[in-house]
Order: sequence, then C-alpha cells, then structure tokens
Amino acid sequence: MKKFLTLACATLLTPALAQAAFQLDSRYQDKDGDLIADIPSAESELIDPSTLIFAYTPVEDPSVYREVWSEFLAHLSDVTGKRVQFFPVQSNAAQIEAMRAGRLHIAGFNTGSNPLAVACAGYRPFTMMAAADGSFGYEMEILSYPGSGIDAVEDIRGKEMAFTSQTSNSGFKAPSAILKADYNMVAGEDFEPVFSGKHDNSILGVANQDYQAAAVANSVLNRMLRRDVVSEDQLVSLYKSQTFPTTS
Repeated sequence: MKKFLTLACATLLTPALAQAAFQLDSRYQDKDGDLIADIPSAESELIDPSTLIFAYTPVEDPSVYREVWSEFLAHLSDVTGKRVQFFPVQSNAAQIEAMRAGRLHIAGFNTGSNPLAVACAGYRPFTMMAAADGSFGYEMEILSYPGSGIDAVEDIRGKEMAFTSQTSNSGFKAPSAILKADYNMVAGEDFEPVFSGKHDNSILGVANQDYQAAAVANSVLNRMLRRDVVSEDQLVSLYKSQTFPTTS
C-alpha cells in the first residue's frame, strides 16, 4: 500500500511543516484509498455556491494573473452557469486556508503546496498545467549575481541564501534536499536562510544585490526576463535541477 504523508494541519503556518509527514485531516475520509479526500455521499455535506471563487498560486504579484486567467474564468462561467470571481491570494498558506474554510472552490496550487492542500483542505487535483504541445514543468535554479563572491553552489557556505516559503517546492523543499544530499549543507548550520515570500521577490532581491543567493522556479524567472523586469546580466545561475511537474 502506498505510504501517504501525515501532517497536523495546525502546523501549517510553522517552519516545522517542511519536515513533517502528512496524512488527511480528520475531517476527511479516503475509503477508496486514492490518497485524496472522498466526495461526501450525504447531500447535506455538499455546497452549491452562487459564485465560484478561483485562485492561482501566488508565485508573482497576483494582479499579473487576473487578466491571464480571464478567458478560463469566462469559460468556467459558461459551462457552470455561475458567476466566477478571481481571488488574488498573497501566500500559499492563505490559499490553503481559504479552501479549507470553504471560501475558495477551484484553484491552481503550486507543486510544493499540493500535499498540504490535499491533506488540510480536501483539495482534489485532477490535471496539471501544460503547453499546447504537451510540454510541462519547470526547473529549480539557484541564482546569485556577478561579483557576489559566489561562483559555485559550494560558495554559499557561510553566507546568506533566500528561500521563498516553506510550502514551495522550488523555493524551499527541493533546494533544501539538494543542498543537503549533494553539498552537505543545511540551512541554519552551514548558511543563513532568509525568506522572501515569493519567487519574484527572491529574483528581484538577487538582481538588486539584496540577497547573495536564492532558489527559485525558472518559470517565474523566464517570465520576468521576457517582461524586462530583470536582465540576464544581473544574474548568475549556479545550479539547475531536473524538471519538476508544475501547478495542478
């Protein structure tokens, strides 16, 4: 039988969650063993909101995505016959809590938040974002800036490195695991971790030399480069991971 993750959902907002194991919260059942919450069988436990609320994972300024998702929201309204509203969440934890509380009905959760959303909010992922040609995914990159004194990942030892949030795969979970396994470096012991809150904050922080190094999703980096928010000559890539699945 597959081993599922266990988590006390009360730890959602604490750094300890990054090291926790996960299981479905006690409010949910998984009788069919598919590792996600079952749809309630009792009609009294189902809701039929007049307005559907949608939120996309807050990897950048939420206002960037209101227009990006407008065609999808119009389509969703057409097929459901309901009003659909975009909800600009400011953090992964806020997005999960909104769904847990019933204030958020449909969402795109980032890679790292998926197990937390499933366990704590009853989230039922059914698809993954992809391009029209079927390609999907992103890589985690560790960035620094020219002249930082960090020319390789090993040079981060004894210095400061920015993460985004503990719920982020590319912004915390993946780089933490890679730094420990491949470079024998642990945050708080071998380098000083700081948290920026979002990928664009980390990228801008490195570009403006506020952070010596940062771990980010290069999907966000590439969008910022295309929009000329930052330029390639401001950044140095020290590490690029394998491709990870993206938002569900």
